Amino acid sequence: MGKPKLKEHRIERDWCKGCGICVHFCPKSVLELDNDDKVFAARPEDCIACRLCEIRCPDFAIEIITEPEVK
Repeated sequence: MGKPKLKEHRIERDWCKGCGICVHFCPKSVLELDNDDKVFAARPEDCIACRLCEIRCPDFAIEIITEPEVK
């Protein structure tokens, strides 16, 4: 089974409280907080789709969408 390929970071900005947990846990420094303290994918091309941000977000504001696996 190959590694998942990122399709999109789906971020619900209204749900994000700007705690920065997702930013802290991202192993590739993909996420940052903007001037409104809302998360955004600053470097989506570096994402390895590990889903740590999705798992750790206490507000369920991040969803990692991946491409379907090709067999």
